[in-house]
Amino acid sequence: MSELHDLTANEQLERLRHGEIAPVELARHYLARIERLDPGLGAFTTVTAERALERAAALDPDRRALALWGLPLADKDLLARAGVRTTYGSRVFADYVPESSDELVLAVDAAGAVSLGKTNAPEFGMPSYTESLVAPPARNPWDPALGAGGSSGGAAVAVSAGMLPVAIGTDGGGSVRIPAAATGLVGLKPSRGRVPSGTGLDRLAGLVVPGPLARTVADAALVLDALAEGPYEFATRAPDAGDGPLLTAAVRGEGRFQLGVLTRSPWDDAYEIALDPSALDALAVAERELDALGHGLEEVPWTATPEYAPAFRTVWQAGASAIPVEGTALDLLEPLTRWLVEAGRGVPVRGLVEALGALARFERGIIRLFSAYDAVLTPALAQTPRPIGWYDGEDPERNFAQQVQYTPFTSFVNVSGLPAITLPVSATAEGLPMGVQIVGRPGREDVLLAIGAQLERRLRWERRHPAAW
Repeated sequence: MSELHDLTANEQLERLRHGEIAPVELARHYLARIERLDPGLGAFTTVTAERALERAAALDPDRRALALWGLPLADKDLLARAGVRTTYGSRVFADYVPESSDELVLAVDAAGAVSLGKTNAPEFGMPSYTESLVAPPARNPWDPALGAGGSSGGAAVAVSAGMLPVAIGTDGGGSVRIPAAATGLVGLKPSRGRVPSGTGLDRLAGLVVPGPLARTVADAALVLDALAEGPYEFATRAPDAGDGPLLTAAVRGEGRFQLGVLTRSPWDDAYEIALDPSALDALAVAERELDALGHGLEEVPWTATPEYAPAFRTVWQAGASAIPVEGTALDLLEPLTRWLVEAGRGVPVRGLVEALGALARFERGIIRLFSAYDAVLTPALAQTPRPIGWYDGEDPERNFAQQVQYTPFTSFVNVSGLPAITLPVSATAEGLPMGVQIVGRPGREDVLLAIGAQLERRLRWERRHPAAW
């Protein structure tokens, strides 16, 4: 007989709404799994068991129609929740307890979810791996000697190991898709301007948006539908994503599409990017299955983009310049973060303006290039999941290069504001998950979910679990 965590998030929500399980029962189930599994995996930095059970008990049964009513989730430890320790992945904020909650946290609460605590994140979310000096590393449930990626690494570990049914991360350069791909999950980055509580429009270069990590395509759609609700307070927003809820597109999984295939990246002009055979094998699996489903496939005619790498580096550093750490507290920052902060604070205004202009030109060029296709297929990651401690802890330049070489296909999607989904289509000989990324047209998350659902039906990745399960 299946246990509660064996059910999909949609199935758990359905049982909650029909009164077959109670929010308190479900919260207790996951809290027990966290207590048992998390010490060896590092998914959580803080567990708020008492608050969670109080919240679950207080949910109004008359509001069961809320999008996430009674469903256990957690807050990424880059998001403030009033009264709960929030470290931002940094020793500087090791004991910080905010007095107010961030907008995304409030939006998830309004949808009826129950927060069980804080999921592990790297220092201020700057790296694409989750290893910090304020908490144990987030370990990959498929092999705890390996990392889970980042910056939503703790969230990915929690879902992959069955400590949460789904999770919400934030993605500024791949921070949802990278850990999802590393841990065998579906990771969905929405279009810029899709989520009212995280449009990206108020972030430098529009890079950062929230998105779901889930075991199934339908579960990812469920969460994104919930995030997309609420008042929208910007003049610019993403185009409508087809007809009706995204969950409908994910459940139906209908349509035949013309897909581009891309194995080049905008980082190729600045770094040596080599695709591991396992990454190419995953791409080949996806191409084979998509062809069998009747989709058209053709190579994208990529051209060099030498402006991209230096412009993105400048903007990433400039974004770090606003990290609220000054004076002697800078000594507590990790080498990579300190390098980013100090380099960013030294960027001249003209240099930032030129970098933003270069990225805006890149965005228009990518949208123009991709307009010939309904979606574009790439590897999710260039390499297999990296070992804990693999990234250089002393040389930030080398560290940055290592991150680019591991994740060359994700950041350009943030720059372009496009939606993208990563899907766990294959496994290495050692059993490690490997995935692909599919990038959509502006606002067309429905197409990504439909394609993902078709692949899921053929490959049944939701049946695969790590030993920790």
